[in-house]
Amino acid sequence: MRIAFDIDDTLLVPGVATASGRETPNYPNIALLKWFQAQGHEIVLWSGSGVDWAKTWGEKFGLEPFTVQIKQKDPTIAIAFDDVADVDLATVNVRVKRIKNGISRADWNVTKRS
Repeated sequence: MRIAFDIDDTLLVPGVATASGRETPNYPNIALLKWFQAQGHEIVLWSGSGVDWAKTWGEKFGLEPFTVQIKQKDPTIAIAFDDVADVDLATVNVRVKRIKNGISRADWNVTKRS
């Protein structure tokens, strides 16, 4: 199966949501990704911030092997994990809980792009 994971707020906890102000791994979600990998499933990383962003964080987190693609609906993806409530990207879509989800995307994007 092909299993997709979003980066922002799924595998990556944004710096504005941490006391340190630095982006950090979301360890429970990364452990889930690694479990799927260990079962022999293909891992796809994607991000609304682009394929370079997804590739960079996949490498930083040591998630190889993985495929990177544009974040869009894909019938070849069996399960997609994402923090967005109404996401429809795969056959099965799983919403993950955001850390401190009271922080707006707009605020985070301003910080991330600075």
